[in-house]
Amino acid sequence: MLKVLYGLKNFEGKSKFKTWLYSITYNECITQYRKERRKRRLMDALSLDPLEEASEEKAPKPEDKGGLDRWLVYVNPIDREILVLRFVAELEFQEIADIMHMGLSATKMRYKRALDKLREKFAGIAET
Repeated sequence: MLKVLYGLKNFEGKSKFKTWLYSITYNECITQYRKERRKRRLMDALSLDPLEEASEEKAPKPEDKGGLDRWLVYVNPIDREILVLRFVAELEFQEIADIMHMGLSATKMRYKRALDKLREKFAGIAET
């Protein structure tokens, strides 16, 4: 929230406020995720108890989950973000392109290819 307040003076109005706010939120989430991932790796590396490591339960496979996560596992992370921003956040392609720092045509093409890949995967599963 502070980043938004401090960055408000830098908002130039070249895009919608919603797009600008999403961009800040998206970038902050990525930053926090990377920090947590580094922290987890460090804690795992420092863990000296082999019994604790052996007794940890494995995380469920994405295929076992239901809903959108079940399908998004089949596309790469950038395409996954585009699909989520389009379907879940219901953003326009130009807004997604601004948030992802990509061109409009590149965003649309990645979106189309991700959907094609999911359709192909879904068609294979539906036939069995």
